[in-house]
Amino acid sequence: MAQPLASAKPEDHGMATARLNKIDQLVTDLVDRQQIPGAVVLIMRNGKAVYHKAYGFRDAENKVALRKDDIFRIASQTKAITSLAVMMLFEEGKFLLDDPVSKYVPEFRNPKLLVNLNWADTTYTTTPAKSEVTIRQLLTHSSGIDYASIGSQEFKAIYAKAGVPSGIGTDNMVLAEKMKILAGLPLRHQPGEQYTYGLNTDVLGYLVEVLSGLPLDQFFRNRIFQPLGMNDTYFFLPPEKHSRLVWLYQTRNGKIQKMDKPAYEGINPQYPTLHGTYFSGGAGLSSTVEDYGKFLQLFLNKGEFNGVRLLSRKTVELMLTNQLQPPVTQQFGLGFGLETEKNDHQSILSLGSFSWGGAFNTHYWADPQEKLVGMIFTNMYASPYWNIGDKFKVLTYQAITD
Repeated sequence: MAQPLASAKPEDHGMATARLNKIDQLVTDLVDRQQIPGAVVLIMRNGKAVYHKAYGFRDAENKVALRKDDIFRIASQTKAITSLAVMMLFEEGKFLLDDPVSKYVPEFRNPKLLVNLNWADTTYTTTPAKSEVTIRQLLTHSSGIDYASIGSQEFKAIYAKAGVPSGIGTDNMVLAEKMKILAGLPLRHQPGEQYTYGLNTDVLGYLVEVLSGLPLDQFFRNRIFQPLGMNDTYFFLPPEKHSRLVWLYQTRNGKIQKMDKPAYEGINPQYPTLHGTYFSGGAGLSSTVEDYGKFLQLFLNKGEFNGVRLLSRKTVELMLTNQLQPPVTQQFGLGFGLETEKNDHQSILSLGSFSWGGAFNTHYWADPQEKLVGMIFTNMYASPYWNIGDKFKVLTYQAITD
């Protein structure tokens, strides 16, 4: 049976309530100035929730207060969950990391590089790539696959013409069909030679379907969400949970307003309430901070949570090891951005910490040294207050007293 996250006093886990209250000041100020509608914050230490608060509004116009268990669009925070699914199948011997993707998805055979795009009609020329795209390269965004909607200008045009979506809010398509189309499109660079944040994890979502024989939503539900007690995480919410979905906001003329027009590729801002068929492994999920906290705690616990083990300690260690070698400078594991000796001078996080976020101004990290998980979720489209995530990290660490 899934257990709710246990709560504890900050002082019992080496943190000071008085210092944590600086987070109240930060978030309340942003809400009062109408720079964000609201936020939910969760800090866990030693597996216990030591700070869990909701601020502001789920629906600011109607003054409906945000609650701690409200559901947010987590967009690219989906990627880490898909990466977990892939590595569970890795542990079953279904593939090796340096296998070419084409071994399982034949459409990826004989990849080509983009040479030149003709902007007049978006036709393009290509040249054969030196090598095939591997599963490791998909997990590390080094395959050369770019992003629809948020990638480079050339590839936004190429993907739009081919009908390949970003996955954010896509509802009425089928992942398998779009990934097979993507497989035939050119790469931005030689596989393995650069880091390009792209649709790699959507391809991995389809790979999970191929290797497991299950639709991605069913694999997640049966193999990850139910075992971990992630009871509020979905691609498309059941009707009884629609009322807990926070509204999506954007900034107009310096103030927040509800998104009342399509975003990205014309998606409905209320897409989690649709009855969709597209399960984007890169961007499709909605969730709560508590559910995502359980997911991150699994990694701090070296693969075990809620009395079940989803990965071995050794696989977790591999996922949290930097996979990208010079001249690539990005520090990235198998599904997470990493804090390593190369970039540790830039932030307050400890060596070995792992993190990422989502397009709608949601942020997370986990710190194995400090046994710490931090999350702050807003739902803002193209928010000018993205640095709330970094400020929240600083205010979390300054409250540590042990």
